[in-house]
Amino acid sequence: MQPDIDTSAISNRARIADSFVAARHAGHALPDYPGERPTVLGDAYAVQDAALERHGGTVAGWKVGRINPPIGTADRLAGPIFADQVVASAPPPAMPVYAGGFAAAEAEFLMRIGTAPDPAQRHFTRDDARALVDAVHVGIEIASSPYPHINADGALVTISDFGNNNGLVIGAEVPDWRDTDLLCWPVELWINDARIGAAIAADMLDGPFGAVAFLAGHLAARGKPLVVGQWVSTGAVTGVHPVAVGDRVEARFDGSYRLACTIKAQG
Repeated sequence: MQPDIDTSAISNRARIADSFVAARHAGHALPDYPGERPTVLGDAYAVQDAALERHGGTVAGWKVGRINPPIGTADRLAGPIFADQVVASAPPPAMPVYAGGFAAAEAEFLMRIGTAPDPAQRHFTRDDARALVDAVHVGIEIASSPYPHINADGALVTISDFGNNNGLVIGAEVPDWRDTDLLCWPVELWINDARIGAAIAADMLDGPFGAVAFLAGHLAARGKPLVVGQWVSTGAVTGVHPVAVGDRVEARFDGSYRLACTIKAQG
């Protein structure tokens, strides 16, 4: 006997996914959440998967964010980064956000996947993650959603709209990353020439390679394993810092690596 299918839940997921994808393509805000909010991680990722199917873009990487406080044992979340939203830092680009929605900038270490993981593997250590990576860059993640309360409503809502990602600025490569303790690098985020945040990656759970280890296992379980060439944006070192159209954002790493962008309206 086949188990009953909850058609109302499927319809709700479809409605949320359709609304977010339409709003992102049109570049307009959603004043209200477009459905019943997810109540468990599985529902949130089911909405994200439905939206991925509808969006149609090429996934060039994945962002990792922190869940605080954790949901059960989950202390990180993931969302896709689309290829047409990945840009180089030189010259400083203008990065779009949703006017009337949510918009923030985050200083992050970016890891490029050079070796595809075994799709059957479900648990990865930080050493496993290091073996998957072939390059480390400094970067800025643009977190933006058509829904203005995406962060305030919690991790499940964040997951449901692509993890709140809307772009990635790729800065300089760190050539000696294998012999460098990235966890101790001072990282700063500046907005309009004012320092808004400062921290080190050691304060971020188990650090950037821990983020890659989480993501590799998470995506394998979803049937979407990491592939060679994808980027992993490993989490906001200094925090999630709200921005507005017209702002200038600069991230500084270890006193010697800098990259910047300006903020423009989506559309």
